[in-house]
Amino acid sequence: MSRPKLAAIAIGRNEGERLVRCLASFQGRVDRLVYVDSGSTDGSVGAAVSAGAEIVELDPSTLFTVSRARNAGFRQLAETGGKPDLIQFVDGDCEIRDGWLEMATDFLVAHPDVAAVSGRRRERYPEATLWNRVIDGEWAAPVGEAKACAGDAMIRTAAFEEVGGFDPDTIVGEEAEMCIRMRRAGWRIWRLDAEMTLHDVAMTKFSQWWRRTRRVGYGYGEAVALYGAPPERHKVSETRRALMWGIALPAMALIGALITPWALLVLLTLPAQMIRLMRMGETRLRATFLILGKLPEALGIIEFWYKHWTSTERRRIDYK
Repeated sequence: MSRPKLAAIAIGRNEGERLVRCLASFQGRVDRLVYVDSGSTDGSVGAAVSAGAEIVELDPSTLFTVSRARNAGFRQLAETGGKPDLIQFVDGDCEIRDGWLEMATDFLVAHPDVAAVSGRRRERYPEATLWNRVIDGEWAAPVGEAKACAGDAMIRTAAFEEVGGFDPDTIVGEEAEMCIRMRRAGWRIWRLDAEMTLHDVAMTKFSQWWRRTRRVGYGYGEAVALYGAPPERHKVSETRRALMWGIALPAMALIGALITPWALLVLLTLPAQMIRLMRMGETRLRATFLILGKLPEALGIIEFWYKHWTSTERRRIDYK
């Protein structure tokens, strides 16, 4: 059996040296390399040309989204030079770890019913800042069959085409949304116990963490609007937890305090929940930020539904 043709699609905007490392990690390892740029002003396009990548520059008059960029990269592959069998999608602030492309390819060859496979993403500089350590902990996920792949994933072209690729209107959580459609079509999704990518979140400020976490909440709202009904119930429990811990419980305590100061004792359930998470295996740092993050998550959910109900123009929530 001949080796399947493998292409890579990297997307980015003003990633600088991170993009250079990203594209270099594919040199000599893929049949084609495409870079999709979303309005960079830092010379990213020139760097990608120097790396030998095929270039796609998105029209800035339309909202930049990850879905739109990845779909544009696939069109470049399909319309010029023939479609590959497999595609490694990667964000421009990540680089592929040695051995991942070979391992993922072998797995997909051996499992023809699997549409997408991902592995472990890690932060390049986890100890550089508090926020980097928080984000590094988020990337850990159970291995084996999964409901969704990560943003960095190797995807079978046949499955990608069958479901029509990424939903261009999805702003957050586009991988999970596509994987739902893949699973409904009979495909399977898998996570391997293997190093996949090094990510450089480069987060140095509380405000960046806040915006990123609010973006997560926005994605919860979007997911519930699309697939919140049975049988998926997609992100319904996450939405409930965010609204309960981030909005309902603090509001209950503050309103109750107008009657009696004893009502503020309700807030003690927050550190109690943090202790519960630690007993379940979370680190103290991760447990703390899981609780603190419920407020910006809840605000992101409310933002989504406000824009959804009022037909307000949607905008990307960037944190870099």
